[in-house]
Amino acid sequence: MRKIILTFTLVIFFTAFASAQDYNTGVGLRLGFSNGLTVKHFLSQRSAVEGMLSTRWHGFELTGLYEVHDNAFDVSRLNWYFGGGAHIGFWNGDYTYKHWGDEAHNYTVIGVDGILGIEYNFSEFPINISLDWKPAFNLTGYSGFWGDGGALSIRYIF
Repeated sequence: MRKIILTFTLVIFFTAFASAQDYNTGVGLRLGFSNGLTVKHFLSQRSAVEGMLSTRWHGFELTGLYEVHDNAFDVSRLNWYFGGGAHIGFWNGDYTYKHWGDEAHNYTVIGVDGILGIEYNFSEFPINISLDWKPAFNLTGYSGFWGDGGALSIRYIF
């Protein structure tokens, strides 16, 4: 548990100080098939980095993404985005109900991720809400395509 807390603290520290003056940072919850925490930090008007710490099957996954944002449908504060990155994860096969692993086997996976989503930044209060699809391909461990990475994220914006 200490390693998880230390890793998440380092991700927040890195993203909070990765850019000069012109940035926005959001921290919040990611709710989907795997739930967790999300930190998004804008490097410029159109580019951002996002870190995710999610839990599933009595394990966890750490993901880092680079994203490109642009205005969607000419609606103020509504943006679509796409990007990619990588992940590392750990889980126990006893809790996958034999769908994604064998019982009595622990898994360590490393892979690549894509992301495609849309988000809205409220002007009345400092909240950001996003809906995205994050497909992944595990290269090691339990390898293969994972298309169930969709989630709803709610972030507090600093």
